[in-house]
Amino acid sequence: MRHSEIKIQGLKEDVKTMWKLVVFQLEKAKKALLTNDSLLAEDIIRVEKEVNDFELRVERDCENYIALKAPVAIDLRLALSLIQVSNALERIGDFSEGIALHVRDEDCEDLQGGLFEELELERMLDILLEMLLDGFVLLDSENTSISNKIITRDDQVDEIYHNAFGILAQYIQAHPGDAYCALKLGLLIRKLERIGDNCSNIVEDIVFYVDAKVLKHKKKKSDN
Repeated sequence: MRHSEIKIQGLKEDVKTMWKLVVFQLEKAKKALLTNDSLLAEDIIRVEKEVNDFELRVERDCENYIALKAPVAIDLRLALSLIQVSNALERIGDFSEGIALHVRDEDCEDLQGGLFEELELERMLDILLEMLLDGFVLLDSENTSISNKIITRDDQVDEIYHNAFGILAQYIQAHPGDAYCALKLGLLIRKLERIGDNCSNIVEDIVFYVDAKVLKHKKKKSDN
């Protein structure tokens, strides 16, 4: 294996290590939210800096690789994709931290029972974790046949997100004193929806690297 190939594969391994950390963050964010565990939330917030440092290092090393090695074809696509993937992973880490901050505030613990279940928050988080884990398999295996299965799961996330507006509106009508917390929960659900978008973006970047195909915006065109 050429030195340049060893270098780019090393960068890929760095992204996979970052990916595992982000999965761990999202898993902990799910648990913290569903159990109101403020101590776990603090742990998520502390680790977020490590995720940010990974992104900066990957971006810097990929840019140096491109500048010094002048890669072409698949090596260049991989370097460009790793920059994009690390950016998306950092955003997912940010959203996980946002969940943790919501829990840490401890100002909205007394919402009437059953709202989380009606909003399907646990199911939403489970789908997001599946997308993130399958995306890791996609990068590791470079088997792009699973890419569509991952992206279509984002439709389920979007459906839960859009349904949340009506559910929260009805809740506020029935419990006007909880309006602030219900609206705050709506902002949290928006963060979850954005995690799904970033998971889809990651898949698109990996497909670009492996197959030299551009998937971005195709779904939007088909939805119009």
